[in-house]
Amino acid sequence: MVHEPRSQPRVSWNSYEHDMDHTEHGAAAVLAPRLAYFAGVARHEHVTRAAQEMGVPQSTLSRAMVRLEQDLGVALFARRGRTVSLTPAGRTFLTSVERALAEVERAAESVRADADPASGKVAFGFLHTLGSETVPGLIRTFRADHPRVRFQLVQNYGEAMIERLRAGDLDLCLTSPVPDAPDLVARRLDEQRLRLVVPDDHRLAGRRRVRLAEAADETFVTLEPGYGLRRITDDLCAEAGFRPRVAFEGEEAETLRGLVAAGLGVALLPPPAVARPGVVELTVTAPRAVREIGVAWLDGHPDTPPVAAFKRFLLSRRGQLLG
Repeated sequence: MVHEPRSQPRVSWNSYEHDMDHTEHGAAAVLAPRLAYFAGVARHEHVTRAAQEMGVPQSTLSRAMVRLEQDLGVALFARRGRTVSLTPAGRTFLTSVERALAEVERAAESVRADADPASGKVAFGFLHTLGSETVPGLIRTFRADHPRVRFQLVQNYGEAMIERLRAGDLDLCLTSPVPDAPDLVARRLDEQRLRLVVPDDHRLAGRRRVRLAEAADETFVTLEPGYGLRRITDDLCAEAGFRPRVAFEGEEAETLRGLVAAGLGVALLPPPAVARPGVVELTVTAPRAVREIGVAWLDGHPDTPPVAAFKRFLLSRRGQLLG
């Protein structure tokens, strides 16, 4: 029971500020555990009935309300025997408390729904070049056994996806090169041959195979620095004994193919989903021109059931990822 005081609670603001300074997270950490209690008492305007509804001892509820008022330095209730009524300050506080509690409940429902084994969510990132065929095919196959699992799909370049993985925005990502970092777990799934793409009127266009060194004097169009394919291009050219002269940098492989078709340079690219007119794609015989595709996730990050199921599925596709 909340006992009726002879006067309004008197709380020293200096004492209150001292208490708040010694809480790790400020007012929210101090007040949050008592907000549901406060809303229950306000709803019933009776401590005993509120305690019965919430399944807590009346004495616990009474002490929680007194401490809440002390922490705020404001009287929230006017007390008359066993009944209570909200003060103007209490009514103002209740409006915000009810909104906050409703938001917490919505958040709880959302995370429970995302973790549901049958209909939960997987936040999945992948390279743009895997978006036209590879990823849709993977999801179609996975959903044959998990038809209600939802996907939040993010297309980006490798370093940006790793950043989002570390930030908690992604559960898994398909990327290249396969990352090697102490805070990540990465598994190689497959490799993809890269081709030297040239205009169809290029001096090499009549060939089927070419050594990369034969393109040492060519102008290249490449992805921007920070993209995994750009790093691989630079490394392969260095292995072939030259540094590529870059005329144009882009963000998407098919844009680069368009630049090649326009005669603006040559490029090292993975195979296209659909053959593009105006270019010829040559097999590179030396050095071995491939990029490894792998799946990565944050080390120690607990998986929800749908994420764990999709991770197992991806790992089962080793050597078959690209068809």
